[in-house]
Amino acid sequence: MMHSLLLALTLFSCQSTVSRIDLKKHVIVLPVEPTKNETHAGSVLQDYVKRISGVTLAIVKENSYQKNQAAIFVGNTEQGVSFGKLKGEGFIIASDAKNVYIKGGTGKGVVYGVYTLIEKYFGARKYAEGPAFIPASKDVSVPQQLMDKEEPTLVYRETYYPAAFDNEYLEWHKLHRFEDLWGVWGHSFFKIVPPKTYFSAHPEYYALVDGKRQATQLCLSNEGVFKITVDYLRHAIADNPDALYWSIAAEDGGGFCTCDQCSKVNKEEGSAAGTLIRFINRVAAQFPDQHFTTLAYTYTAKAPLKTKPAANVYIMLSSIDAYRQEPLSTIPSAADFRKNLESWGALTDNLFVWDYTTQFTNYLAPFPDYNNLQPNLQYMTAHKVRGVFSQGSGDTYGDMGAYNAYLQAQLLWDPSVDAAAVTKDFFNGYYGKAGAAMLEYVQTLSESKAQLDIYGNPVASAKNYLSPEAIDKYSTILDKAEAAVEDPYLKRVYNARLGLEYCVLQQSRFFGTDKYGYLQASGNGYVVNPRWPERVKKFVAQCKVAGVKEISEGGASPDAYQQEWDSIFSKKWVNSLAFGAKVTLVNPPSDEYPAKRERTLTDGLLGTKDFSINWLFIYGKDLVATIDLGGEKTVNTVQMNFLNDPRHYIFTPATITVETSVDGVHFTPAGTQKSAFPAEEDYTTSINTFKFGLSAVHARYVRVTGQCQAAVPGWRGAPPTKKASVCCDEVYVF
Repeated sequence: MMHSLLLALTLFSCQSTVSRIDLKKHVIVLPVEPTKNETHAGSVLQDYVKRISGVTLAIVKENSYQKNQAAIFVGNTEQGVSFGKLKGEGFIIASDAKNVYIKGGTGKGVVYGVYTLIEKYFGARKYAEGPAFIPASKDVSVPQQLMDKEEPTLVYRETYYPAAFDNEYLEWHKLHRFEDLWGVWGHSFFKIVPPKTYFSAHPEYYALVDGKRQATQLCLSNEGVFKITVDYLRHAIADNPDALYWSIAAEDGGGFCTCDQCSKVNKEEGSAAGTLIRFINRVAAQFPDQHFTTLAYTYTAKAPLKTKPAANVYIMLSSIDAYRQEPLSTIPSAADFRKNLESWGALTDNLFVWDYTTQFTNYLAPFPDYNNLQPNLQYMTAHKVRGVFSQGSGDTYGDMGAYNAYLQAQLLWDPSVDAAAVTKDFFNGYYGKAGAAMLEYVQTLSESKAQLDIYGNPVASAKNYLSPEAIDKYSTILDKAEAAVEDPYLKRVYNARLGLEYCVLQQSRFFGTDKYGYLQASGNGYVVNPRWPERVKKFVAQCKVAGVKEISEGGASPDAYQQEWDSIFSKKWVNSLAFGAKVTLVNPPSDEYPAKRERTLTDGLLGTKDFSINWLFIYGKDLVATIDLGGEKTVNTVQMNFLNDPRHYIFTPATITVETSVDGVHFTPAGTQKSAFPAEEDYTTSINTFKFGLSAVHARYVRVTGQCQAAVPGWRGAPPTKKASVCCDEVYVF
């Protein structure tokens, strides 16, 4: 636990009023042979004293120090009081009547101590990436007889937002970066045993799935895989001796090996983590001085029943399945996470957590989980968690990214910190006079109890906390924020507004011809609202100012997003005999991605490559839709699109059949078409059009059947329970 205290040193008498030590005439003293971090810490201190006060303090080695001179001793100097051993990267800032002492534990502890001095006692701040805030006061002083000791709760602390790509931000906020700690990070099976190198000659190195060796995962019972892994690590460790951790972890997805030996072990252990932990323990035994990590994620989330991780093996458990509107300690969707955390905790003290604090499908969408950050970290640390990777939007701007990173940084260092005080300080400092309104905006968002899904979307949220009415309420608050400030604070308010504007634009695709849609009535049809092209253009321009690189994980850039809209604007709205027609479904749409349910097929709107908007999503069953044209019509053409998105287990139907009927009881086949099923690995997302020509058939009812693929292809690596889905966007009848 971190301790931050102000204590009188026992060798000095207590004073009722603590005097302060002005540091402008001090000298910075380093050890005779300073470490790299001690030298860096001294330079940082010198730099910020000059920035704040205008005074340049000299830096000297301890063997050149004149003992009657007031000094700031940085690092493991001989001068000063012995403070005892510090835990991990902890530090001490202490003073007597004249001198100041900054000492650190391991790693960058002394650097963290200097930055804490600069922030806590000099008043500087580092709210986000870029230059730090320098206070107007030129005061660089500390209290006499000071003892300020801080020690971290977690040995690994990472927040993943743009600010964390700023090197000084990391040091200022005592954060880590996986590139700096890990020799190999994350999903690593194929980094170690790449299929391009080995699969053709040695398919036995890879998973047996559906009776066939496939490059989805490794076969961990294969001796060749073990030997290659050991050899790979031996060379990698020699090339990177400073790395603290080495990841040996499954690829992202399913397709785990079901060969006899792997199946036997996993059955004994009650989890696919059985073969994984046994394999890693064998590897770890070859390198007893190294630390290895692995991912407890999807298949491997459940702890093995028998085998304990070795002493130098760390488990990184994922919280990916949990919704975020409530703390992980109580929300029902995190029940498995809680159970797995306790099960792993019974086997090892080396627990990390891979947590998630953004909506990966829509980085810009407001995602008000802010109030749960502290209870989540407190829950984890109370259950033996020693490190946390808090995954946000990465190096692209996302919802309240600067605030998320700042608050998470404070909590990762000290989960008991006063989060309300940190939040208030951030909003007042980062947004200036707009701080109060911006805080009101965040608090108003946080009051909603809507489901927060890291793979959700603004359309699904349009029924609750991101409804058009709610967005208007939030926008009014941001209007107050804009009115209160000028640049650079105004730019930051504009950036924060991007989330609301993005939701409006995305929802307008969904609403289409309805209120809040991007189309407006014109004669017997609909045309693009003339304000919309300019609105999209302004949104894209502001995205570039804010640093938006991609709208979603692996998704469109701002320019590509503009191109999506340009394509939508360029397509003339098409009327159809089926527009607005009643639809009856045999199998219900997904509750998770309902779109407009039955109406989705006749709302006059086409889908894009985002499956969550304007696609009728049927999970694991056939699409069987009967469209009532409202009366007998002459039908010449029936046309529809189906989505193929293997990443999300969506595949074009095996067959598509169209039938017609006059009475809705007796149907006549009008045609059947087959689609090619990808036998080889191919994650390309595509929209496939199927057109059926009829010979002036008289019908009131049109039935479309899309036969769902019988199974997810083996190369996709799906869990055994995962089924293929069918997505259809619109059925045109001409």
